[in-house]
Amino acid sequence: MGNFFTPLDLGIFFATLAAVMGIGLYAGRKEETSSDYYLAGRNVRWWGVAGSIFGSNVSANHMVGMMGVGFSFGFAQSHYELGAIAGLMLLCYGFLPVYRKLNLYTLSEYLEKRYDERSRISYALIMLIIMVGVHMSQGLYIGARSICLVLGGDAVVKVNEGLNTNLQVSSEYYVGFVIALAVIAAIYTIQGGLKAVIMTDVLQSVILLVAGLLVAWLTFDRLGGWGEMMRLDAEAGDASKMHLYLPVNHSKLPWTGVLTGLMAMHCFYWGTNQFIVQRALGARSDSEARLGIVTAGFLKLTIPFFSICGGIAAYYLFSQNLDMTVEPDEVFTELVKMIIPAGYGLVGIISAGVIGAILSSVDSMMNSAATIVAVDIYKRHLNPEADDRQLIWVGRISIVVFVALAAFIALFLLDPNSSDNFFLQVADYQNYFTPGLLVAFALGMFWRRGTPAAGFAAIIAGVVFSWGVESGYNQYVGTSPESPVIRYLGSELCFLHRVVFVLGLSAIVYVIVSLMTPRDPEKERYVWTDLGGHSPEDLRHVFWGIGLSVAVFAVLGGLLYSDTLSPLLSGSLAYLWTLVLFVRAASKSIARRVAAGGSDAKRSAIMLWISEDRLWAGLLSGLAVFLMFYFK
Repeated sequence: MGNFFTPLDLGIFFATLAAVMGIGLYAGRKEETSSDYYLAGRNVRWWGVAGSIFGSNVSANHMVGMMGVGFSFGFAQSHYELGAIAGLMLLCYGFLPVYRKLNLYTLSEYLEKRYDERSRISYALIMLIIMVGVHMSQGLYIGARSICLVLGGDAVVKVNEGLNTNLQVSSEYYVGFVIALAVIAAIYTIQGGLKAVIMTDVLQSVILLVAGLLVAWLTFDRLGGWGEMMRLDAEAGDASKMHLYLPVNHSKLPWTGVLTGLMAMHCFYWGTNQFIVQRALGARSDSEARLGIVTAGFLKLTIPFFSICGGIAAYYLFSQNLDMTVEPDEVFTELVKMIIPAGYGLVGIISAGVIGAILSSVDSMMNSAATIVAVDIYKRHLNPEADDRQLIWVGRISIVVFVALAAFIALFLLDPNSSDNFFLQVADYQNYFTPGLLVAFALGMFWRRGTPAAGFAAIIAGVVFSWGVESGYNQYVGTSPESPVIRYLGSELCFLHRVVFVLGLSAIVYVIVSLMTPRDPEKERYVWTDLGGHSPEDLRHVFWGIGLSVAVFAVLGGLLYSDTLSPLLSGSLAYLWTLVLFVRAASKSIARRVAAGGSDAKRSAIMLWISEDRLWAGLLSGLAVFLMFYFK
């Protein structure tokens, strides 16, 4: 293992793993019903929702992968966190009221109610592919790779390439750690279900935050502070990494793509994604679910500053101190070995944070994938009379199969020494499958005219168009030097732009098929206005508010671009506009609560505002918008 891990580090590391497994097994010791196993008895408190959403999302792809993207491309990677707030708000006030009204186990159940069985099974199969084939396998890959690099010694091999030295992960150690991670996550997830997952996610989220903030603090301290990083970045000129918006033809993070395609990806990921939404479905009440979602959003906004900026600081630190090539996904581990003093247990804490990040995502995928198999496939098609005991048994068997399949992919199909940005690979692969699903959910939820045939057609069209659009562009448009399109979109289509084209084409298919096929009045009842208790006028006001906000932000962005307004002033105005919209909605909510009587009618005005989640949602959304203007 080399000299990097001291006995104290190893003790902390293994004690943390033991604590996670112990808490998971204890929390899930009495899972007797399918509701207990898959939705934690629908009794999850707001802090459990927040910790589990954050832990399920923030895996090693954030601790390791996102730092690598920050190292390569800079602060523009923060769009993956800032834009996530819009997706969380869509879930909180758009989709979630409908999901909870219907007492769903899986989101595919909604698609069957709104459309038909074809849409339900399509969603189930696509989500299984994404959770097992993309997220679980990639999580095991990056986790095992990172552990090998931290351990050093026999776990890595030094390869000389000219004047530089590169590190290669040892295949024997990589295999061992992939299997170990898969087994550890499977043990408590199989036994304890969602309750075990949530409790361990909360613990692992705390460890992850401590580890991430510790690495960032020590990195900036070693470099000379935030000011020194900004000074070095200013001196870099055109190579500056602290810009939030990159050119329109950038291969990975074009500003046009992050404000369109990436925003759409956020809407899918946070609003219609089984392994994220399942935590909110298990909440004790609607208000606790919303508060948990908003709290998770505040946690998300810490990531740009400890992970992405940490990667930027590492770039300048490595350029001053290293004479070897560092691949993006090796940045985190090389940084830890450079800045963390040995002998104080800090390496053990940080390593536990990385492993916790991996386990908290992998266990979430396992439980959600098992829920889909048990509810959407086994009970729906194989054994409609299945009781709770059988559903739990099927879920546990499914977890064993899925974790074995994910480990197989990580071991035999993924290269442990890949030089690509892991985080961007995951986002790219996932979104070959999702645009059509987002169209089916969004138009089905907010447009009554959508028909069952249209929902299924959009889902299939999204998958077909994703491959067709990219292949057509790269083979015909991108290879034509005289094409003016290349100037804006590049010679190869960025996946963020691909998502925009596919969404538009899938939406056209949805509308055309809807207008050409017969309506089903019974299916049309499953829309936001009917199930959410809103009038069509409420929906119009929402869309007008969104449209007006986009116009205001566009004007402020134009004034910022022309240097008419400073980043601070334009960001502050955008913040105030956003906050006012949410405060207006919060005041109406408080008025309804008081009019309804009960305990709210007796509470003070201050307590009513403190307990109103829309106020906190406004503060969160305003902060995200401010940052999008301030770091231009």
